Amino acid sequence: MAAVGERQISYDARGLAEPVAEAPRTAVVEDGVATVDARDLTTRTINLELRRLLYEEGVDEVVVQNPQGRHSLGVGILRRCRIRFEGSLGYFACGLIDGPEIHITGRVGWSACENMMSGVVVVDGNGGSLTGAAMRGGDLVVKGRVGARTGVDQKGGTIIIGGSVGSMTGFMMQRGRQIICGDVGPGLGDSMYDGTIYVAGTVKSLGIDCVPGEWTDADTELIERKFRIYGLGSPPEFQKFVCGKVLYNYDSLEPSEKKLVI
Repeated sequence: MAAVGERQISYDARGLAEPVAEAPRTAVVEDGVATVDARDLTTRTINLELRRLLYEEGVDEVVVQNPQGRHSLGVGILRRCRIRFEGSLGYFACGLIDGPEIHITGRVGWSACENMMSGVVVVDGNGGSLTGAAMRGGDLVVKGRVGARTGVDQKGGTIIIGGSVGSMTGFMMQRGRQIICGDVGPGLGDSMYDGTIYVAGTVKSLGIDCVPGEWTDADTELIERKFRIYGLGSPPEFQKFVCGKVLYNYDSLEPSEKKLVI
C-alpha cells in the first residue's frame, strides 16, 4: 500500500482509490427526495451513496449537488429512478445504466452513457467525444454540441443532439437512431450496418456505405414525437441517411474460415 497527495488517500497496486471506502450517509431525505452535497466527497463515495439510497433505502429520486466535473459518476444504475446532477460531469458519466431517468444541468466529458441499456439521459450543455458509444437502448439527449464519434458502434436507442457533431459520427453503427440538429463533420455513418441518422445541418462528407435514405411518414412521426417529449420546439427540416449495404458480406467466408470448411 502507498499514500499520495495532501489527503494521504491510500490505494493498492490495482489502482483502486479508497479500497475500503463506505457510503458517507450524508444525504438528506425529504418528501421522498434525497439530496446529496458532493462537494467534499470523492467519486467512489458519491457512487456508494447513490447506490445506498437507491438499493438499500429504496429512494426513487436523488439530487446530487456540486458534482464538480468528477468522472464516472452515476454508472451501473440498474433500476427505474430519477437522478438529477446539478452541475457538470467528467468522463464516462452515467455509463452501463439500465432504467434510470437522469438530468445533468451542466456538460459531460468523453464517453457519456457508454453501453446505456435503457432509460433517459438529458444533458443541458455540451458533450465530449464518443457520446453514447455502444448504446443499446433508451434516449440520450444532449442539447448542446458534441465531439467526434458520437454513437460509435451504436446498437439501439435514440441519440438526439441539439447542436453540431464532430467527425466519424455513427461509425460502425448497427442499429438505433441519431437525430442531429446541427452540422456534421467528415465521415458520417462510416461503415454503418443498419440504423438511421437524421441531420438538419450540413454534412461535410459521408463515410463509406452511408447513403441518403427515402423519407417516410414514420420518420416524420418519430421526429415530431421526440421533439415534443423533450420540449425541443418545432423540428427543422432533416435529411435522412442509412446504410447502402454495399459492405454486407455475411455470406462470404474469410480465407481462414474457408480452410476449416475444406
